[in-house]
This record gives sequence, C-alpha cells and structure tokens, in this order.
Amino acid sequence: MSRAAARDPLSQEAALAAAPAGARDEARFFRAERAGGLECLSATFRTHAYVPHTHDTFVIGVIEAGCESYRLGGVRYRATAGQLCFVNPGVVHDGEPEGGFYSYRMTYPAPELLRLVAEDVAERRVSGSLAFPEPVVADPELVAIFLAAHRGLEHGAGALVTDTALWQAYGRMLGRHGGLVARADDRRLGESGPVARARAFLEAHFDEDVDLARLAQVADLPRTRLIRAFRQETGLTPHALLTDIRVRAAGRRLAAGLAPADVALACGFCDQSHLTRAFKARVGVPPGLFRRAPGLQTGHTTC
Repeated sequence: MSRAAARDPLSQEAALAAAPAGARDEARFFRAERAGGLECLSATFRTHAYVPHTHDTFVIGVIEAGCESYRLGGVRYRATAGQLCFVNPGVVHDGEPEGGFYSYRMTYPAPELLRLVAEDVAERRVSGSLAFPEPVVADPELVAIFLAAHRGLEHGAGALVTDTALWQAYGRMLGRHGGLVARADDRRLGESGPVARARAFLEAHFDEDVDLARLAQVADLPRTRLIRAFRQETGLTPHALLTDIRVRAAGRRLAAGLAPADVALACGFCDQSHLTRAFKARVGVPPGLFRRAPGLQTGHTTC
C-alpha cells in the first residue's frame, strides 16, 4: 500500500478486507444500531496483519488476551491483556500478533459521537479537537466498564445497561485520558426531583426497553449527571434500579402462580435464564422454587 493510500481513511470493515484474516483467525464485525450504527469488532488474530491505514473515526478498545504489536504514527507500541488502546482519527497505524496471538474488542466512534459525550460530561460546548495523547494505558476500572458495554452491544443486552456502560466508559476515558475537564459540581450531586421523575417512569415502563436518552429526557438532566445523581439518591445505577423493579414485579406474578417463562417476558427480561439470574441474585432462590413455596398463591411474598 502506498503512503498516500495509507492515509485514505478506511472503515474498519474495509481495513479487514484489505488484509483478509487467515483460517486460524476469528473476527466478528458488527454495527450497534442502538448506538447510532457504532462500528464494533470482536476478534482473535493469530496470523492476521493489518496493512498501514487510517480511520476517520477514533479507535477505542481493550486487549483481552495476548499481545498486539503495532506501529502508530511511526512509533512501535505493544498492547497487552487488560490495557486500553486509543487511535485518533487520521493517524496511520497497522497491527499484528506478537507471541502467537491477541484477542481484543474494539469500537470505532465518530468524532461527533465523542463530542456529544464530551459536552454531556462537561455540560458546556467543547471547542477544539478531541484527542487521546497516550495510545496505550492501564485503567482496570474503565476496562471492565468498556468490556461490559461491548459485550452487551454484541449480544443484544437491554438498552439501559449498554447505554449506561458505554456512556460511562467514553465519558471517563475523555476525562482521565483525553484531557477533558468535567463540570465542577458546587452542590450535592443528587437531585431528588429529577431522580424521582425518572424512577416513576421506570416503575411505569419496566416492561419496556427504556434507553438512557429517554430517561434523561424525562429527568431533564444530562445523561452523565443523571447516572451520578441516581447513585447519590438511590445507591444504584438506573439499570440496576430497573432490574430491581422488574424482579419485584416478577415476584408478584410468580406468587400468583404464573410460569417463570411467561413472567420473564411480561417483566422485560430477555428470557427465562435472564430472569433466573437476576431473581436469584436478589431474592436468594430461583423463580421456580419461589413460585412453588407454600402459601404464595394466597398473595404473600417475600419481595
């Protein structure tokens, strides 16, 4: 590939096509429509080597295992398991396994998306270009949040859980590693009125796939502040509170004798196994055992 061609921005799909993966490589490229068509990649590469290329998006992700060696802006870097990786738009880079293989999860957010996150976090207009000065960083907390968001997007988890994780991940990355100065709070973060409105909305719509943008609109708060205020007022994230509401609703239906599979669908859970995990984690017993407990059909419940 010529130097000029390397500087022509590629989508990640095109970057993969430019150097096809081998038989021993595994890659899943997908677009998260609920995140505005965000391009995402989950891959394990043993032989695949990227040709030098650029993107007109950011490249943000985590190495899950192994080591990726890559040249970025003319400098050689090595990213290993548990590290965050950043590539700014327009920067020439390649990539190949070192030591046998690497597994990673990547996202390719457009600058417009990160600016939206930045302005939500800062609660002001953000001028100038956003950028991450260090291409490889260690930040275990953000790695965990990012991986939860990425896996949720890949496997179709609920809107509120993936929205919250993705928004937290990008927002904190910009603050910790992108130089973004967040809004200084000169008052208690908790805001009982907006949180109460959001909570009432979740109580009324627990069987729906409510997203973070809709909940922030109900509360009339920026998304980042809503997440912080929820923690301050309730001790939980919006999604964790929604799961609690769903479990309580499920308990009432199980006590009335409804089958766990029907209860799961009626209460907004993906399936019966999702209900079982959430219910047992909060009640201590699985839904089937709870339903068969003596006296429950009389309307008594421990939820």
